[in-house]
Amino acid sequence: MSTNALPPVVDAETWQRQLDALRAREKAATRELDAIAAQRRRLPMVRMPDYTLEGEHGPVRLADVFEGKRQLIVYNHMWFAGKEWQCPGCTGFTSQFTRLEFLDDYDARFVIVTQGPIDEALAYKRRVGNTMAWYSTANSPFGTDVGAPPGEGFAVNVFLRDGDTVYRTWHTNGRGTEQLTHTFALIDLLPYGRQEEWQDSPDGWPQSPTYSRWASSKDIAALYGPS
Repeated sequence: MSTNALPPVVDAETWQRQLDALRAREKAATRELDAIAAQRRRLPMVRMPDYTLEGEHGPVRLADVFEGKRQLIVYNHMWFAGKEWQCPGCTGFTSQFTRLEFLDDYDARFVIVTQGPIDEALAYKRRVGNTMAWYSTANSPFGTDVGAPPGEGFAVNVFLRDGDTVYRTWHTNGRGTEQLTHTFALIDLLPYGRQEEWQDSPDGWPQSPTYSRWASSKDIAALYGPS
């Protein structure tokens, strides 16, 4: 007999009945997410100042970061001065976005903005294998004004451009960014889930300290970077 922690074994009819009960909750959650998205589309917005960021080819106005698109998603990447390897959570999050061309059909763009100096930021981008554009807000209050001040947290912000005027339409941070990833969505399908101590799991399920199974920035660079 196996000594591993396992779900109970039942007949197919019992399994289907319990799956159907779970499916009802899953469908209700999907409808709630649809309702949340509808409310998000109805949020008011805030007009932004005319910020100037640093890009690969020099200073660039926030309105020009859109590169002609009307909508912009910005991931504010944590940055710690003098560190070779930046936040593993941010590095792991951004490594998932290797194909962003589909946003063209939705008049949108996705970019990274960080507090690091642009030369260091671009070097890190290449080291970890990112493909999207990076910008620096080291010489601008932009990062602080959108919830990602120097030496502190990460954030996702969404903007809408009308001519040369930019508006902030949405913001999230912390676990709010999980909905934008595929990693947790896939891991949460597994019988053992994320295997972190905070999760509600049956007795005997493998559990370990939070973040302990996350790849380090160095490991991510080895998988996706140029070397």
